Amino acid sequence: MADALLFNPHTYDPAHFDPETRRLLRATVDWFEERGKRKLIEDYRSRAWLEDFLAFSAKEKLFATFLTPSAQAGGDGDKRWDTARVAALNEIFGFYGLDYWYAWQVTILGLGPVWQSDNVEARERAAQLLDEGEVFAFGLSERTHGADIYSTDMVLTPDGEGGFTASGSKYYIGNGNAAGLVSVFGRRADIEGPDGYVFFAADSRHPAYHLVKNVVDSSKYVSEFRLEDYPVRQQDVLHTGRAAFDAALNTVNVGKFNLCTASVGICEHAMYEAVTHAHNRVLYGRRVTAFPHVRRELTDAYARLVGMKLFSDRSVDYFRSASPEDRRYLLFNPMTKMKVTTEGEKVIDLMWDVIAAKGFEKDTYFSQAATEIRGLPKLEGTVHVNLALILKFMGNYLLAPAAYPAVPSRLDAADDDFLFRQGPARGLGAVRFHDWRTAYDDHAHLSNVAVFRQQADALCEFVTTAAPDEEQSKDLDLLLAVGQLFALVVYGHLVLEQARLTGLDEDVLDELFGILVRDFSAHAVELHGKDSATDAQQTWALAAVRRPAADPERSARVWSRVEALSGAYEMRP
Repeated sequence: MADALLFNPHTYDPAHFDPETRRLLRATVDWFEERGKRKLIEDYRSRAWLEDFLAFSAKEKLFATFLTPSAQAGGDGDKRWDTARVAALNEIFGFYGLDYWYAWQVTILGLGPVWQSDNVEARERAAQLLDEGEVFAFGLSERTHGADIYSTDMVLTPDGEGGFTASGSKYYIGNGNAAGLVSVFGRRADIEGPDGYVFFAADSRHPAYHLVKNVVDSSKYVSEFRLEDYPVRQQDVLHTGRAAFDAALNTVNVGKFNLCTASVGICEHAMYEAVTHAHNRVLYGRRVTAFPHVRRELTDAYARLVGMKLFSDRSVDYFRSASPEDRRYLLFNPMTKMKVTTEGEKVIDLMWDVIAAKGFEKDTYFSQAATEIRGLPKLEGTVHVNLALILKFMGNYLLAPAAYPAVPSRLDAADDDFLFRQGPARGLGAVRFHDWRTAYDDHAHLSNVAVFRQQADALCEFVTTAAPDEEQSKDLDLLLAVGQLFALVVYGHLVLEQARLTGLDEDVLDELFGILVRDFSAHAVELHGKDSATDAQQTWALAAVRRPAADPERSARVWSRVEALSGAYEMRP
């Protein structure tokens, strides 16, 4: 019987969505399944541009339906920006290949500055382009400066008629070869500082737009492009001044979230292959899955994957319920980016240790999964950048809870319009959170949740008695070790909330928290070894190490769920 916790194309029925969403999700799965595994792998190996996929998306109006806010939908009741169904499609695209997800992801990024803009003409133009099946691009990063938007060399010179001419280059811009609209960030030549920032819309087909190359060896077209006296009309300007800066960061807030569910999809497909291969391979007269270390690695991989899904799904609810008064999503967003995607790397590595050389074979999905899973933690900001961002919330989260109404599961067919009116990208240290202890208290009867709660309480003690001083606060290496400990508490919090909402099997939940206990202990030992750690911090770190509560019968029951994945799904040839 198929595991209800994992996506399986053979049994997938997103009945919790409205009829058109359900139809489009199922049609997308069917399109991939009908193409088959051989075509999927050959396109990946040959670096083929995604013409047939984009033609399918255009025909079905897939991007147009999922990425057009209601305000621009022209009365079409099926069009809205609904983070729950965006997440569902991320998972499907990840399951079949990150190249497909990437074309969709950078379209989301390209649309961000447009949907945030007061430029009605630009928004109407974007809606029309989506309806025509076009993709979009986000022209932010540059070869010399990366995504350092303070230092952009895309320069706009006033033309004397209310517009500009833009010259400069952008680097690492997805869909830059085919985008009907590219949202480009630059600065005015005649105004210094933040007041001179400009976001404008460009067309990749314009004669002044020069496509230089694809900077990666992949079906993903990650372009370098150059503008030479590109005419920017007043109707092409999306944002100016500080608003352009905020639009850049708020767009990344929206797009960053998509990396978690893409990582989930990659791991799910790879897990079916890995478990099926291992369970049907015999070495020394025994199934590979009869070896205790193999069972542990595959069980750990499964439990970690379930945790990824639980955290990601619960994060959706906070995104959809966000408001100017409730900005908790600003913590959970970099958590999905940093924590879920690095968990994905661990899941793949655990399975790869089991299947070994099989993971390199060219006729497997796993071989591309092992490559592509590495990219997600490095997109939309590195792990270190997002971990440093997460740290900004630690004091209020751990020590100063506030009262909020309970956030329900959000699968309703609503438009998440707040994502395009997030406001100024600042004030993170003032964001408040509900009490994380409640979710832990609700599951205190589970042995490993109780052990992990001891570690979480110990972290609160660390913050109040041994926190980094002013000098240590300049040591990012030390702070990142602390950030990993804090991230685990936040991760466990939302996992527990989602487990309660979904009635998750408590065996799986307790097994997962045994892993989190080990992870917390490992990061505590890492903190102990940091050059600048004080005696008090070193003492605290070793005292925070805990042993998970072992239960062979529970582990055996979880293993039976993993074992059942053997043969549960295989993509048609």
